Amino acid sequence: MLTGMSEPTESRQQRAARRAGEFPPAPEPLPLPVLDSHTHLDITVTEAGVPGVPAAEASVEAGGPDVDPVLALIDAAAVAGVDRLVQVGVDVPSSRWGAEAARRYPAVLAAVALHPNDAPRLADLDGALREIEALAGEERVRGIGETGLDFFRTGDEGRAAQEESFRAHIAIAKRYDKALIIHDRDAHAEVLRVLDSEGAPRTVVLHCFSGDEEFAVECVRRGYVLSFAGTVSFGSAGALRAAAKVTPLDQMLVETDAPYLTPMPYRGRPNASYLIPLTVRTLAETTGTDLDKLCAAISATGDRVFGPW
Repeated sequence: MLTGMSEPTESRQQRAARRAGEFPPAPEPLPLPVLDSHTHLDITVTEAGVPGVPAAEASVEAGGPDVDPVLALIDAAAVAGVDRLVQVGVDVPSSRWGAEAARRYPAVLAAVALHPNDAPRLADLDGALREIEALAGEERVRGIGETGLDFFRTGDEGRAAQEESFRAHIAIAKRYDKALIIHDRDAHAEVLRVLDSEGAPRTVVLHCFSGDEEFAVECVRRGYVLSFAGTVSFGSAGALRAAAKVTPLDQMLVETDAPYLTPMPYRGRPNASYLIPLTVRTLAETTGTDLDKLCAAISATGDRVFGPW
């Protein structure tokens, strides 16, 4: 069993309380397997538990030697047709945890990074970046992320550090030829500016793509991959669905960002990789693509972006 899951901070505990409730029922499995290109298994277990088991009972400390909540999440996903997961780090501890999870579980690969909202808060940003680079060379670490820019939660006073961290992650991704996984919130133009000025790595993934059709066209033109989360199913997400329509199938991925962004009709309840079929079916309907064809394309793109599992 994997150890070392970080305890939730007060703000994360508050977020967990807002998501209080049972996991949604399992959807109809997909006809062909796909991957979850962006999930947080550690946060899911800590804040939400696993389907059928509340967080307090699913934790490593409380679960006992015969309970492996991470494996339970992996197994639930596999039943739904989601056979591969990318565990994404947001700080040094979670990045270390993810690298260990990727070594332990064949279905899991890891991405490592400092979240853009954390970068301005670090007393030793350079030291933390060195820790991330030390992990970047591991064979089962296949992504550098989530990094990027977030102008929603970080004000003007923190943006210089955020951009410094973003540029450093771009350099790490290029040195190790790993996919760069970008968190972009209310910063579309600035994300493109930094990527253009630094020179983007060979593979760039826009995690939880949140732009409109115009921004999607710009990203597609640059060869970036757009990863769509459960938000594409929200009633208010017409602009996001328009973006999906102009995204080529070979530049499209799907993700949960679990335990967040649960797709409709279960918005607000805990998310996990087994719910990916809801998002895939929304994308198939939105783009007018045959479901089998879409699953095969997403799977092939995942293998191209992250390599073989």
